[in-house]
Amino acid sequence: MSANTVAQPTTGTDDAEAGRSIRALRERIDEIDTAIIELWQERARISQQVGATRVASGGTRLVLSREREILEKFRTALGADGTQLALLILRAGRGAL
Repeated sequence: MSANTVAQPTTGTDDAEAGRSIRALRERIDEIDTAIIELWQERARISQQVGATRVASGGTRLVLSREREILEKFRTALGADGTQLALLILRAGRGAL
């Protein structure tokens, strides 16, 4: 490989057309991953604000019925993996129990 050649990420195929398609699809995946990360961080910040506002007004640190609603929404939409994802999302916003 010459000094002017840029290495392409491996696609797992030697077929040039398939390689281009895979690179384009991966580019979209990277865009989606960036959006997910940004939304995750925004959601965690908002959730922390909700908790702080609730505690400052004399409320409880957690509202378990709300957490159950979120768990059920994710489980219904995504199955068992949705439940695990919801648990991680909830923890990001409120901290560990």
